[in-house]
Amino acid sequence: MAGAARGGRGGVSLTERLRAEIAATGPISVAEFMLRCLHDPSDGYYATRPALGPAGDFVTAPLVSQMFGELLGLWAVETWNRLGRPERVRLVELGPGDGTLIADALRAAAVIPAFLGTVELILVEVSAPLAALQRERLAQARVAPTWARSLGEIEPGAPVILIANELLDCLPARQFVRVQRGWAERVVGLGEHGGLAFGLIPTLKPASAPDDLEPGLVWEVSAAQAALGSEVGALVAREGGCALFVDYGRAVPEPGDTLQALRRHAKVDPLASAGEADLTVWADFPAVLAAARETGAETAPIVPQGEFLRRLGIERRAAGLARARPDMAEVVERQLARLTAPEQMGTLFKAAAVHQPGLVPPGFEEAA
Repeated sequence: MAGAARGGRGGVSLTERLRAEIAATGPISVAEFMLRCLHDPSDGYYATRPALGPAGDFVTAPLVSQMFGELLGLWAVETWNRLGRPERVRLVELGPGDGTLIADALRAAAVIPAFLGTVELILVEVSAPLAALQRERLAQARVAPTWARSLGEIEPGAPVILIANELLDCLPARQFVRVQRGWAERVVGLGEHGGLAFGLIPTLKPASAPDDLEPGLVWEVSAAQAALGSEVGALVAREGGCALFVDYGRAVPEPGDTLQALRRHAKVDPLASAGEADLTVWADFPAVLAAARETGAETAPIVPQGEFLRRLGIERRAAGLARARPDMAEVVERQLARLTAPEQMGTLFKAAAVHQPGLVPPGFEEAA
């Protein structure tokens, strides 16, 4: 197994530790398995070896093109403008990756120096290796960042403009399966030869699942995603401001097994790669936004990423880059297509906003 190649605790791999724990105490949920694989202090993917970019395991939108981060920077400026240009604002990024997005955003936002003069930049990051990359990339940034491990560390006193790109998909989800007679939960246990294996245990119907779901279909429930929606909603409702989520996922409640593990840009068996690959599930935008509304915040209708970026002016920005660098025109065109084309990131990826009552967030006007 791939997981046996490394081990943070006396040479014992995460796969081996999970097998021993399951043998002793029984199967664990898919959500618990994801949590362990991503954040185990000794062997978790994000705790020890996240690998972004072409030479790593996956590429996020900011690494596809500078246009993505630049447009989100201008989105933040216009949001600040619509908030009435407050004298102090918290610009927060959740899960900042290697710092590329916020670096591009700050460079674009510099066209309005008054905005940067009001900004307190806060990066919420739980991965020590990624925080180190962020510090390196932002060493010369015009706004010095501070780091936090959770939103709860942000003190009250100023509106918040928050960006979270490809964060929801990293939050764990439980998986429930409609069976012929009732429901079962998919769990990770041990197979007949002692290796990790998926199995089913009887359970009650998830409250959010429809009564008429066909047998064999999977219904995913992410308490972690909903909890983040609630936390962000409460923050925005209390302090004012707006939060932007961009991720791949569902715009309406629907069944589907979306668990995947990525390593070196290829899908791999998540059970054979514990801690060695990035594990994700689709963002459940309806659940996240519903949780945010329950706190008193308002939400904007979900918009496909391609349409959202077009509303922010990505086609004009691409044309400008191509004029400035004719030798890079074909590259820019490919980047534009990657971010906006329906068959690439334009439709599966979506944008959603949580905002203070009465605000119309930039990019969501036509959907309002």
